Amino acid sequence: MDTGAQLTVGYPGPRGSHTGVAATALVPDASESISLPSFTAVIDAAASAEVTLGVLPIESSLVGPIAETHDLLFRAPLSIVREVTLPIRHSIVGLSGATVDRATSVRSHPAAFDQCRRLLGNWHVSCVPAATTADAARLVAESGDPAQVAIASAEAAAAYSLEVLVDDVGDTTAFTRFVALAPYTQVAGGVGWRTALSFVTDHRPGALFRALGPLSRNGVNLVQLVSRPLPNSPWRYRFDVVLDGHVFDPSVRPALLELAGLTRELRLFGSYAAERTR
Repeated sequence: MDTGAQLTVGYPGPRGSHTGVAATALVPDASESISLPSFTAVIDAAASAEVTLGVLPIESSLVGPIAETHDLLFRAPLSIVREVTLPIRHSIVGLSGATVDRATSVRSHPAAFDQCRRLLGNWHVSCVPAATTADAARLVAESGDPAQVAIASAEAAAAYSLEVLVDDVGDTTAFTRFVALAPYTQVAGGVGWRTALSFVTDHRPGALFRALGPLSRNGVNLVQLVSRPLPNSPWRYRFDVVLDGHVFDPSVRPALLELAGLTRELRLFGSYAAERTR
């Protein structure tokens, strides 16, 4: 990547979205952060170099892998080049002067409702779904109605001039892992790197067991294994994998060479420095 060029980053959702916060954490030196309408729009913008990096969520500590990101990445000419894990903190936000007791409806993303079951179980309000938690905050701000509130982040509240009425209303602490995507692969590695890839095995007994054998024999740690259906091949699956180590590490390289001989298809999604939870 040309470090002298302007660094732009694209993310899905409006201002104040969790992925927008992740984009700032992943690319703090970005000259511009661009809100895009969908996950697909982020992939397209990164693949066509309309943005330098695209940022998407890829895994939640509560709901597991983000299927849409996995499937889009499988079809895209992109690699993972950075990752960050952020806590997802939900708040009740509303207009100035609004109170929780006088609220009649609450807007949020369905996943946020699911993560705030204890709150909603004892709160007699109508739950109105929104595309994102940031969209929920925006709609509350546009309504001008103090009886409408949202479950969203403090960043979304600030973006739309709302107040945080109650902070940290989730049932438990949740984390989401976000990745930065680019149309190139990082060759240089180091300590604490990971490699992402996907493979397809023959549809016969023991195929997955045999495919994972090279990792064990070479002492490579398997961080994540996700199965996803193959389009146009009913009941057939591919396996998305994250490994500890860089693709050129002396343990990872021979493991992948052996794995390639045991699978019908093998695709690398890049190596990147593993980030710690913030």
